[in-house]
Amino acid sequence: MNNKAHITLSDIAKKLNVSKVTVSKALRGHPDISKETTKRVKKTAEELGYTPNFAARNLSSRKSNTIGVVVPKIAHFFFSSLIESIYDTAFINNYDIALTVSQENAERERKHIETLLAMRVDGLVVSISQQTKDKAIFEKALDRGVPLVFMDRVMDIKGTSHVTVDDRGGAFKATEQAIKNGYRKIGHFGGYKEINIGKNRYAGFADAMKQYGVPINQDWVVYGGFGESYGYEGFMKMYRSGNLPEFVLAVTYPVALGMYAAISEVGMRIPDDIDIVCFGNSNISRFIKPEMSFVNQPTDVIGRTAIELVLEHIRDSDDFKPKRVQIPTELIVRETCVRNKHVGVPLTV
Repeated sequence: MNNKAHITLSDIAKKLNVSKVTVSKALRGHPDISKETTKRVKKTAEELGYTPNFAARNLSSRKSNTIGVVVPKIAHFFFSSLIESIYDTAFINNYDIALTVSQENAERERKHIETLLAMRVDGLVVSISQQTKDKAIFEKALDRGVPLVFMDRVMDIKGTSHVTVDDRGGAFKATEQAIKNGYRKIGHFGGYKEINIGKNRYAGFADAMKQYGVPINQDWVVYGGFGESYGYEGFMKMYRSGNLPEFVLAVTYPVALGMYAAISEVGMRIPDDIDIVCFGNSNISRFIKPEMSFVNQPTDVIGRTAIELVLEHIRDSDDFKPKRVQIPTELIVRETCVRNKHVGVPLTV
């Protein structure tokens, strides 16, 4: 029994001259076993270096106490903060998290979900990649009776729950703020319009432009992605065209960050030469000057709600009815989206 990696219940039972059932119950704190025996079993298990065989336990109980999570990225503040909330909520509820990252790739996403299903996770929480169009893998999970909750980026599939923020309302507030501060040449870097966040944030932008009678110039409405490179390349292309708006609503913080870098590179200044507001925030935002105004998405609430929904579905699978939860957004005004043509703010990234 020198190989501690392979210590079994039988080894502990043999050492203590008790049954395997007694050891199993003692390790689980079962009331059938006396406190004295439980203490002896746990002490011996620790001395021998016993670790539970979760795979075997899961096969016998048909539960893994694990939730599979799939996100597009973890390098960005939005998703890293979301994951922290997910872990915290799962831990409080005695669940583990199996985290996978699609890297914005639909095929990776499909393979990750296949793996999670093979691991017999009790539920899935997914934020889809910017490439995702096929529903088949999600329908497969549902066919197997695995509860599925989409968060932030969602697919409209019967039997799934959704946790989103008020994307349309948030985009409206941000665009309205720009209009009220005197801007009329307003553009939108909109990510992918096939994804719900791209579609709804454009809708909010368009709602505000229509309500205040400001025409939309389609040359200033561009789509392409949710990351820094899209913001950088999108601005550079627009800059080379010689036709720039005076204000842009960026679909995500990374897109806005890419724009910051491009604007600095061509020698322009924010907010004097072009102004920006974005969706989402970052823990580095206070180091970026001027500090960007943003539509706040409460990641702690999103992550907590997603886990609570999937746990509710797991525990009440027969009677659970899928829910669509929309969390309010708030416009946080910092040093951008406040028109001031007389005092320039140097741009540093």
